[in-house]
Amino acid sequence: MANTESNYGMYPVVPIRNTIVVPNTITPLLVGRKASIRAAESALTGNNKVLCVTQKSNVDLDKDPKAKDLYRMGTLCTIIQVLRLPDGNMRLLVEGNHRVSINRYYRNKDYLYAYFGISSITTEKTKLEIEALVRSFKKAFMQYINLNKAIPEEALMPLSETVKPADFFYFALANIQFDIKKKQILFETNDLYESLKELYRIVNEEIQILKLEKKIDGSVKSRLNKLQKEYYLTEQLKAIHKELGITKEDKADLIDFKKKIKETNLSEEAKKKAEEELVKFARLNSFSPEYSVVHTYLSWILDLPWQEPIAKSFDLKKAQQILDDDHYGLVKVKERILEYLAIVKLANKVKGQILCFVGPPGVGKTSLGKSIARAMDRKFVRLSLGGVRDEAEIRGHRRTYIGALPGVIIQSMKKAGTRNPLIMMDEIDKMSMDFRGDPASALLEVLDPEQNNSFRDHYLDFSYDLSQVIFITTANTLSSIPQPLLDRMEVIELPGYTAFEKIEIAWKHLIPKVLTEHDVNDKISLKYEKSSIEKIIKLYTREAGVRSLERQIAKILRKVVKKFVEGKAKNKVLIKSSDLEEYLGIPKHLYSEVNRKNAVGVVTGLAWTAFGGETLQIEVVKFKGEGKLKRTGQLGDVMQESAQAAYSYARLHAKKFGINDDFYKKIDLHLHIPEGAIQKDGPSAGITIVTAILSVLSGKKVKHNLAMTGEITLTGNVLPIGGLAEKLIAVKRAKITNVIIPKKNEPNLSEIQKEITKGLNIILVDKVDEVLDFALIK
Repeated sequence: MANTESNYGMYPVVPIRNTIVVPNTITPLLVGRKASIRAAESALTGNNKVLCVTQKSNVDLDKDPKAKDLYRMGTLCTIIQVLRLPDGNMRLLVEGNHRVSINRYYRNKDYLYAYFGISSITTEKTKLEIEALVRSFKKAFMQYINLNKAIPEEALMPLSETVKPADFFYFALANIQFDIKKKQILFETNDLYESLKELYRIVNEEIQILKLEKKIDGSVKSRLNKLQKEYYLTEQLKAIHKELGITKEDKADLIDFKKKIKETNLSEEAKKKAEEELVKFARLNSFSPEYSVVHTYLSWILDLPWQEPIAKSFDLKKAQQILDDDHYGLVKVKERILEYLAIVKLANKVKGQILCFVGPPGVGKTSLGKSIARAMDRKFVRLSLGGVRDEAEIRGHRRTYIGALPGVIIQSMKKAGTRNPLIMMDEIDKMSMDFRGDPASALLEVLDPEQNNSFRDHYLDFSYDLSQVIFITTANTLSSIPQPLLDRMEVIELPGYTAFEKIEIAWKHLIPKVLTEHDVNDKISLKYEKSSIEKIIKLYTREAGVRSLERQIAKILRKVVKKFVEGKAKNKVLIKSSDLEEYLGIPKHLYSEVNRKNAVGVVTGLAWTAFGGETLQIEVVKFKGEGKLKRTGQLGDVMQESAQAAYSYARLHAKKFGINDDFYKKIDLHLHIPEGAIQKDGPSAGITIVTAILSVLSGKKVKHNLAMTGEITLTGNVLPIGGLAEKLIAVKRAKITNVIIPKKNEPNLSEIQKEITKGLNIILVDKVDEVLDFALIK
C-alpha cells in the first residue's frame, strides 16, 4: 500500500490494451482477464486505488501479461464505479490521479502489483511561452475535432473551461487518434513544453490530412462518371459492410447466388422471383432477421433440380428379373407393372400413369416401388403420409410464417436431385383432416397428370413441373381414400400370401436377410427343416404378409446366437419342428377359434380387415322372452342392420323351416360375435347371421367344415362382397375346405391365384335358400 506522506507506494496493476489512461480524465475500462479481475477486486477491498499501465502491442493480447510486456510509465487511478457483468467480466469507471513511474513489478499467485513513484510533468519554459503554445494548440484542436466526425462533440466541453497546461495536454492526448506507441512516448516525456509542442505538430498533420481527404472527396464527386460512381459506391459499401459486420462469407453468398441464378436453367417465373429476392438480399446484413429468410428461400430455389433429365432406356426382361428376384409370387401384380413399364418405355412419358398398391401390411407394397425404380434406373424417394392432417405439409407454408418451409413434394424433389424420380407415397389412406385443411385435396393437383406440370407450392410461390415424376401410392384399404383422389389412380390389389408362398419367401428372402442384418453369415450356419417353417407359419403367425414371420425367424436366430456365445451350441444348427417350442414358446394360434363340430346356432363367417382376411365365429342362442334381438360383440351400424335384415328374413320364412309363426312373441334371440374388444362392421356377414338364426330356431345343426360370406336382401338375394382373395386365404389358413360365396363374385375367381383356390370346394349362390340347403343338416 502507498504511504500517504510519500510519493511512493505499491498497488495492484490492471494492464490495459490499445488505449492509455492519463491523469485528470475519467475512462471506462472493460476488465475480462482473470488476473486483471483479481487485481481490481483487491483494490476494491482497500482504498479503490489501482495502477493502469498500457500493454505493449507486440505481445499476445489475450493472455495475462508479464512484467516485461508492460511499459514502465502508467497512471495511478481511483475506481469510482463498478459493474459486474453476467459473463463474469467487470466494467470499471476509473479516474486518473497521477502519472507514475514503475520501479519494479511483483507477482503473487493471483495478479501483478508494482512499486511506483509519482512522476510529475515539468518544464523550464516561462509561463508566457507555455500559455502562447496552449492557446494555439486549443485553436488547432477545435479545428481537428470539427473535421474528425469520429470524435464526439462532448470532447469540446472541457476547452471552454480554464484548465492547467498539464491537464489540457493529458486531455488532448487522450482524445486525439493516432498510434498508441507514439502516445506512450509523449506520455513518458517529462518536459511539458516539448510534449505539447510535439502533440501540436501531430494535430496539425492530422488537420492537413483531414482537409486533403475532404478536398479529394469533393473533387472526385464532381467528376464522377458512371463507372467511377459504381467504384466509389462499391468502396463506400465496403466501408459500410465493415462497420455493420458484414463478412466476406456474406459477400461470397451474394456472388455465389448470382452465379447460380445465371448458370441454372430456371423457368422464367422462377428466375424472375430469384432475381427479385437477390436484389433484396444484397441490401441486407447478416444480423437482419430477414437475411436468413431470403438466404433460405434462394437456397431452396437453386437446390431444386431444373435440368432436363437424360432419357435412360431400360430392358423389360431385366425389369422382370429384378421383380422376380425381389418378390416371390404376385404374378398378376408383376404382369400389370410390366405392362405399365412397357407403356413408359414406348411412349417415353408417364402422363396418366399413377399406380396405387392396395393390400394388407407386409405384402411388399413399398419394396415393389423400390424394385420399379431400380428396374427403370430412377432415383427412389419415399414419403409417408400417415397421420398428415395439414394441407401445408403437402403444399408448404407461406413465407410470412416464421420457420416456413416447402411441402413434402418439393422436399422430395430436392432430395432426389432429378426431375424424374419415382416418388412413393406410403399410407395414403391414413391421412386425416382438421381445421388446418384437407391434405387429400392438396394431393389432387399433384396426382392429376393434367395439372401437375404447374404444381404451385405456397413457399416457393411459383409453378414447378412434376409431369416427369412417377408417383406410386400405397394403402391398406380404399374406404378412407376420398373418391376424387381415388379416381386419379389405377388401383392394383396385392392379396395376402398363401402358406406355400410364405415358405418360399422364407427360404429365398427372409432367412438370408435376417442372417445378413445380424451380421452372422460367416459365423453361424443356420438351416431349417421345411416342416419347421410350415409350423411357424401355421402355429406362430396369423397375418396376410410376412413381417411377423420375419420376426419369428429373427427370434430363433437370437436364441441360437446366445447359446453359441455361451458355448452351449455349435456354429452349425438345424432347426427342427420339434425344437420350435424351445425357441418360440407354446404355439399362439391353434385354430381353436373355429368350430370343429356340427353345432346349432354356430356358423363360421369371413371378414376382411386392413391386415388381411379373418374368420368370424357367429353365435346365436334363444331363450324365453318377447321377440327381442340382442346384439353384442362391438358390431358397427352396417353389421347391426345386416342382423336386423336377417332376423326379418327369418320371421318371413319361418314356416318353410318348421318354425312357429309366432315364435317372435315368445322367444328372444342373442347374437354374439366373439373378440368383443375389436370393432366389426360391414354387410358381408348377412348370410352367416341368417344361417345362425334359422339354425337355432329350427334346431338344425350347421356343418362345421364350412365358411361363408355374402350380403343379403330382405327378399333373399345374395349380393357380392369385397376382399375375396384375402377371405379365401383365411379359409385355407383355418383348414376349412368348403366355402360359400356370392355367385356375382365368380368373375373375381379368375383373378385369384390357383394356389389359393386349390383344395377349396367353392359353392356359388344367388339366394339365401341355396345357402341354407347346403349349410343346415337335415
